[in-house]
Amino acid sequence: MGERAQIIRSQGKIFIPEGSPYRARVAVAPAQQKSISRSKLVTGTVEADPTRTVKILAPVAGRVAGLDVSLGDTVKKGQRLATIDSGDLAQAVADAEKARATVKLTKSALERAVGLNKAGGLALKELEQAQNDYHQATSELKRAEARLEVIGDSGTVSGQRQIVLTSPIDGTITSLDTAPGDFIDNATESMMTISNLEKVWVTASVQEKDLAFVQKDERVEVSLLAYPGEVFTGRVQVISQLLEADTRRNKVRISFDNPYGLFKLNMFATVRFYAPAAQSVVVPRSALFIVNDTTSVFIEVAPWTFQRRPVVIESDYEGSTIVRGLEPGQRIVVRGGVLLND
Repeated sequence: MGERAQIIRSQGKIFIPEGSPYRARVAVAPAQQKSISRSKLVTGTVEADPTRTVKILAPVAGRVAGLDVSLGDTVKKGQRLATIDSGDLAQAVADAEKARATVKLTKSALERAVGLNKAGGLALKELEQAQNDYHQATSELKRAEARLEVIGDSGTVSGQRQIVLTSPIDGTITSLDTAPGDFIDNATESMMTISNLEKVWVTASVQEKDLAFVQKDERVEVSLLAYPGEVFTGRVQVISQLLEADTRRNKVRISFDNPYGLFKLNMFATVRFYAPAAQSVVVPRSALFIVNDTTSVFIEVAPWTFQRRPVVIESDYEGSTIVRGLEPGQRIVVRGGVLLND
């Protein structure tokens, strides 16, 4: 029997006539609808929580006279980090001492002026000048002491020229950008970074097309190469409101407690996001036909009459495929469709 007797093609439709052996080789079933919580797997890295990270800056220009920590060291709050020998500090200390001496001198002069004025031996103008000198000296002392106080906020002033920098938090030295003998002349450049790693972030890089899988507070599963077979469960904490212009990706951060230090900075991670459950149309993989960039199925439009229908693949699900472009219950060819394919 020829092909024309086995399959009849007309106006985009395919009919398998009665008596054709193809009827025994083609199986038809309805497209199913299921409630599915889909997932998406993306890459990520372990990062320090910026709210628990401090950059150590030098409060004055000077030379690093001593360095008491190394990269990776664990430090406690108040622990000595480095010593800076600074001419600027020496000048600030000298200015404060000079200001204190000037206040003492002008205060004595003002007390004498007040006494002489009461006795009638000093003009009012000279009393006012003494008062003004004292007020100016007091203001200068406040300025000089405030400068020393700001410097002292970063550590302990030792002698005339040295300041000992101390750690403001418990944490780990996660970057170190100085060495003994190094000259610090930029107050905005970090000497080192201290991060408290008892809590860390896993930052995932999510493509723009996959953002539907990401919801704040939704469950996330994270795997690390260092611990095969182990899954860490967390929830989405921060979703960036900006896409990276060059990669078209969004930064999504998940917070984890890290009391035992299992999460190391810059570890690679695999992050699985779960979309909220939704009704989806599911078809067997055997029902799909891919030609070039187009995926299609054959739907039954009348008994033993079929028509090609383009669909969009969304993801795989338990041996089947989630698609868009079909209605639940529509009957499709699930076996033998290759006989109908052009």
